[in-house]
Amino acid sequence: MNLIKIGNYLIPIVVLFIIVYALKKKVKIYDSFVAGAKEGLEIAMSILPFLVAMLFATDILLKSDILNRAFDLFTPILNIIKIPKQILPMSLIRPISGNASFAVMIDLIKSYGPDSYIGRIASAIQGSTDTTIYVISLYFGSIGIKKIKYSLWVGLLTDLVCVITSVILVSIVFGCF
Repeated sequence: MNLIKIGNYLIPIVVLFIIVYALKKKVKIYDSFVAGAKEGLEIAMSILPFLVAMLFATDILLKSDILNRAFDLFTPILNIIKIPKQILPMSLIRPISGNASFAVMIDLIKSYGPDSYIGRIASAIQGSTDTTIYVISLYFGSIGIKKIKYSLWVGLLTDLVCVITSVILVSIVFGCF
C-alpha cells in the first residue's frame, strides 16, 4: 500500500478517534469546534496587518534594483570563495518572505537548470533556511512581544549558517569544489 492511500485512511481515522474520545469525555464537540473556529478567525484578523506590512516591504525590495546593485559590490569576494552571485538575492530575501524566495529559486532553476550548481544550492537554501524576519514580525507582533533583539540575531545567524552549509554541502556532494 502506498503512502497516499495510507494518508487517505489515516486522516479520517484520527478525526474519528478525536470524536470518540470527546464523546467519552462528554465534551460538546460542535460547540468546541465553533469556539475554536471563532478563535482562529480572531487570530487571523490580528495577524493580517503584520502580513500586509511584510508583503509590502518585500515587494519594494524585489521591484527595486537596489539589491542587484549591492550584490555587484560583493562579486570579487564571492568569486574567491566560490559562491555564485546569483544566489544572493534568494539568500537575503528568504528570511523576509518564503514566497518571494521561492519565486527567485524558480527563476534560478529556469535559468540554470535544476541539476546545475546554482539550482542545487538554491534548492538547498530553500529547504534549510527559515523566514526569520517574517516569523518574528508576524507572530511576535500579533501577540505583542516587543523585545525581539536576541531572537532576531539568533534566527538570522542560523539562516547564514544554513546558507553557508548549503553551499559547502552541495559543493562536496556534487563535486563542484
